[in-house]
Amino acid sequence: MDRTLILTAIGSDRPGLTSALAAAVHEAGGNWLESHLSRMAGKYVGSILIQVAGEDVKRLEAAIRNIDPVGLSVSIADAGEPIQASGQALRLSLVGQDHPGIVREVTTALADLGVNIEAFETSVEPMAQSGVPLFRAQAELIAPWALDARDVAAALERLSAEIMVDITLEERRS
Repeated sequence: MDRTLILTAIGSDRPGLTSALAAAVHEAGGNWLESHLSRMAGKYVGSILIQVAGEDVKRLEAAIRNIDPVGLSVSIADAGEPIQASGQALRLSLVGQDHPGIVREVTTALADLGVNIEAFETSVEPMAQSGVPLFRAQAELIAPWALDARDVAAALERLSAEIMVDITLEERRS
């Protein structure tokens, strides 16, 4: 019986790590389904969704151990049965001068409304003229059907004034 697994990897970034992970999955007869890979603070960071026959999980573990026993840490977790999110699909964009607490405030407001975050990306970059750190965030959200998107937007507008950021919210096509 096939198993769906999530591999998480972190280690010193260098050429060939993604190829080595792909080779390990292939050696075990696995299928690479989905991934999010990036370089963060000089580290290789990623999550990979794979499918592999149950009897080949041990082969996968061995192949991963052979990639880099010192510099790359890979963990494997059972993905379980997928849960299909139900609700209104929204996209949040945020920009403002960087300061501590932005992520906490925004995610708390969303959680209080029962909004689920499906994807969340953030970055800090210098403003063009002044070099002041500018915080940016993009999020893919699912709001409960019973919650009007205008109520989510209103809550975020109130919050944006408090934490001095610009927040836009729009419906997204699924």
